[in-house]
This record gives sequence, structure tokens and C-alpha cells, in this order.
Amino acid sequence: MIRYIRWCAYFCALLLVALLVNIARVQVWESAAYGANPANKRPMVERYAEPRGDILVDGRPVTGSRDSRQLLRYERTYADGPLYAPVTGFSSQTYGTSFVERAEDGVLSGTDPGLSAFPLWYDLARGRPGGGNAATTIRAALQRAAYAGLAGKRGAVAAVEPATGKILALVSSPSYDPSVLSGTGAGVEGAWTRLNADPAKPMLNRALRETYPPGSTFKIVTAAAALDSGVVTDVDAPTETPDPYPLPGTSTLLPNAATGCQDASMAEAVQWSCNTVMAKIGVRVGLRGWWRLRSGSGSTTRGCGCRRGCRGRTSTPT
Repeated sequence: MIRYIRWCAYFCALLLVALLVNIARVQVWESAAYGANPANKRPMVERYAEPRGDILVDGRPVTGSRDSRQLLRYERTYADGPLYAPVTGFSSQTYGTSFVERAEDGVLSGTDPGLSAFPLWYDLARGRPGGGNAATTIRAALQRAAYAGLAGKRGAVAAVEPATGKILALVSSPSYDPSVLSGTGAGVEGAWTRLNADPAKPMLNRALRETYPPGSTFKIVTAAAALDSGVVTDVDAPTETPDPYPLPGTSTLLPNAATGCQDASMAEAVQWSCNTVMAKIGVRVGLRGWWRLRSGSGSTTRGCGCRRGCRGRTSTPT
């Protein structure tokens, strides 16, 4: 009888060991797979169980968190949402994140290992530290000025500090309020549909997601190339340029938006943004003249205040 009891105890112990092995398999080896399973709602619940860290402009938060008292507890809020939307992006419980909200999601959500001195402890305890803040280089005064300048227009403004590459202002117009996408439910889905169907495309970040020709800003480079190559030696001398200017090898006539550009000097052409004069000067400089421009290909960044620079190789012109 005692022998049977002993075998029964051995069998129960074996079952206990098997149970412990299975628990270890689920909790350790397959925890990542279970955590990533779409049917598992716990990671989503944990993600929004604590307030999200803030995005800072001039050291002040332009975002916040609101207690919704729902299963996904904390929703994102935005101060001056349309003003900073091209910078912050959105953080939505339904549609995910974008821009800084996405780039710094680990810090803002508190999942970045660098936020804790003992990250392994949080992994074992299935916990996490509170969300950290993400500081930007945006200057509030410049951001507001750029936003006001684009009021009622479609366009973008990006102000960059040349020596450091810091982005001081980033504006896209028209814009939108990211707060309407923060939570869940029919209201959020309706806002998403409405914003994406808007022909003005307010969710399109024109400062980052669109490519534009340099336009008249490149006339400064053209003038520099002309002076560097010796094509122009007197900036006040007439250029004998017709208005409109026939583009070489074509029947196309290039007009001017400004008046008084016929035979204008290069100084006047830069001042009044004369298309015809700068086009003629660009043709005279030629491809190899552009190639030899000292401020362009082949030059280093030494002495410009940049932190780092190196010389590179590019293909020769044909």
C-alpha cells in the first residue's frame, strides 16, 4: 500500500514539474510571441495605463494626458494642436503614432530601457517606469510667426540653424488638431475619415513629406557661381537679357513675375528676382562652371561651424 502511495506521490511530483516547465515556457520563452499576438489586449491596456511623457517646446509641454476612465485609461491631449501638429504628430489609441510621437515612442511611453537603472527587473516584474519627456529644438516664437504667415494658405515653413542642423520651426498649412484622433470609438473613426477625405489634405506634413523645387532661392547660388567662375565681374553692369528670355534649344519663352528685368544687372536681378537674367547667367556659367563652384562639390565643411565634415567623391559631369 505504501509503495502505491509512493508511486502516486512521484506521479504528482512529475505533474507539478511538468506544470512548472510549461509555466516557464509561457512566461519566458514564448512571452514575446504571446505579447505580440493581436488577440492579447494586455499590452495595449498596459500601454495606456499610465500618463504618456510630454513633448517639450522651449522647455514647456505642448502635450498632455487625460484620464478617460475607460479600459484604455489615458488619452493624449495637445495644447495648440494645429500649431504643433507637424512636429508632434498624433498619438492615437486607434491609429498609432506619427512624427515625434512615433520617433520617441519608447521614451514617451516608458518602454525605453534607458529610463530605468534596472531594466531587467521591469522585464521580470512585467512593469515599466513612467514615460519620459522628449525635448525639441523648436522655438515657440518662430513657430507661431511661421504659422501666422501661412494662415489661409497651403504651404510649409522649415527654419533650420545651419551650424547645428537644429530645426527651429516646422509648419505645414492647412493643419489639424491631433486631439480628435487620440481615443477610440465612432468619433475618432469619423474624424480620421473626414481628415483623410479633405481635399486640402490637412494631415499631409508638407514640410517633411513633400519635395519642392528650390525656386528663386537658388538664384543666390547662381549668382555665386557666376562670380566664382568669372562670368560676371561687375554686378552692376547690364546683362543684355531680353524679356522674355528664349530658353536655348527650345521654343519656350521664360517670363518674369517682376517688372524692369530687361537688360537688368545681376545685382538688380537678385534684388527683384528676375528669372530671365539668372537663367541667362546660369547658361553662361555652364555645367563645368557649376561643378567647379568652390562652395559646392568637393569642398570641406571646415571653418563653417559644423560639428563634423568629410570629403566625398561624386561622378564627373558628362
